[in-house]
Amino acid sequence: MMKRIGILSLACFVFLAFSGCNGGSDKAEKGEFKAQLKLASLTPMSHTYNQGAMKFAELVKERSKGRIQVTVYPDGQLGKGERELLEAVQQGTIDVYVGSTGPIGGFSPGIGILDIPFLFNDYGHADRVLDGPIGQQLLDDLEKAQFKALAFWENGFRNLTNSRRAVKVPADAKGLKIRTMENKLHMAAFTAVGANPVPMAFGEVYGALQQGVLDGQENPIAVIHSVKLDEVQQYLSLTQHVYSPAVFIVSLKKWQSIPEQDQEMLFDTAREVARYQRNLGRDMEEKQIDELSGRGMIVERTIDKAEWRSAMQPVISQAAGQFGREKIDAILGSK
Repeated sequence: MMKRIGILSLACFVFLAFSGCNGGSDKAEKGEFKAQLKLASLTPMSHTYNQGAMKFAELVKERSKGRIQVTVYPDGQLGKGERELLEAVQQGTIDVYVGSTGPIGGFSPGIGILDIPFLFNDYGHADRVLDGPIGQQLLDDLEKAQFKALAFWENGFRNLTNSRRAVKVPADAKGLKIRTMENKLHMAAFTAVGANPVPMAFGEVYGALQQGVLDGQENPIAVIHSVKLDEVQQYLSLTQHVYSPAVFIVSLKKWQSIPEQDQEMLFDTAREVARYQRNLGRDMEEKQIDELSGRGMIVERTIDKAEWRSAMQPVISQAAGQFGREKIDAILGSK
């Protein structure tokens, strides 16, 4: 009996060795790999994150002939804070995440360089950096934190809102309780202008503003508009103090289970949709500012950015010590 089992085992080994039959990869070669991916964000469906996510889901379904399907969970359905969602991606309970780079610095400190105030002059400058070698290195570094970062999407330039008074110059922000992400550079920037930064999960912000726990917050126009912060904030100052990219991330655990040809398709699709998603936000930004104004928000457009940059200079100098002057100069030199 033992001899028979040995012969069968040997025959099985020979068959596997010469047929290339190895379970999952054989299925992948035959196009049988299937996956249902959960994609999470904190913003409403109307935000460009989710419009981009829906486009991504549509293209992935088409290009995989239905084998890979992506379900989008917007508005914090799978978690109320950035950290909560990112930890779930690390653990593999959420497959895909799109969100601002701000909170990711807590997992991969190097990406925090993008949170330096007034690092980018305009959208074109940001594109040249993030779509080039500097951006690719930042994405690659996230793998150490169990994230497979496929592309930079976009949140936009961040602006200040509050319910107390018009803010034009840095001194006007003194004493205001301002919600920031859990990001040391963002907090330090507002401390430098005399405000009181309060880190808080995004899902709690609207209620805190409504109840007067906070005086204000800072976010790109697309977020301010989609969350309807004009209902709880009277003043909008177009400070554009930080450019806020977003990162399109797949759980590394999930990524490693996907066949190579499907990885390539997902990678290319995420990059393609990045351009689509960025342009959506940029094309709508001025219209959204006008709509916020039309709904009663007082918009301060004449902001002297040089004055704000000067006020936040100690933070910029501190960042040079943290990330290296050479790296910062490389970004500034890509104007």
